[in-house]
Order: sequence, then C-alpha cells, then structure tokens
Amino acid sequence: MPKIKTRKVAAKRFKLTGTGKLVHRVQGARHLRRKKSKRQQRRQDRQVALENAMVRHVRIYVPRKK
Repeated sequence: MPKIKTRKVAAKRFKLTGTGKLVHRVQGARHLRRKKSKRQQRRQDRQVALENAMVRHVRIYVPRKK
C-alpha cells in the first residue's frame, strides 16, 4: 500500500503540541487591528486548540503528525 501524501496547505496551518493536540491561529488577526479591542487583539495573538469535530479531518490531511 502506498504512503499517504501530506497536504502541504494543512501542514502549514496546523501544528502539533507536545501533548498531541492540534493548534491553529485565530482568524481575523492579520489586519484591521485598530478597530478591534485590545482584549480581542491579545486573544487573537495566541494559538487555539482545534475543535474535536475537525481533528479527525485534519489528521487525514496531515498523517505524519502524530
């Protein structure tokens, strides 16, 4: 059986933590930041754990990340 290729677009967007969780950056954090409150800006600077419903789909795209 051939190896499963990694979807590069998914590999660039998701990272695996030491405990095995998939994390991603929050949307809307790149531009138009002056309109947003400081609290919202701080929250968008962090990386967030991926929702459980989406983890299964991303693991198919990024098989090498255990």
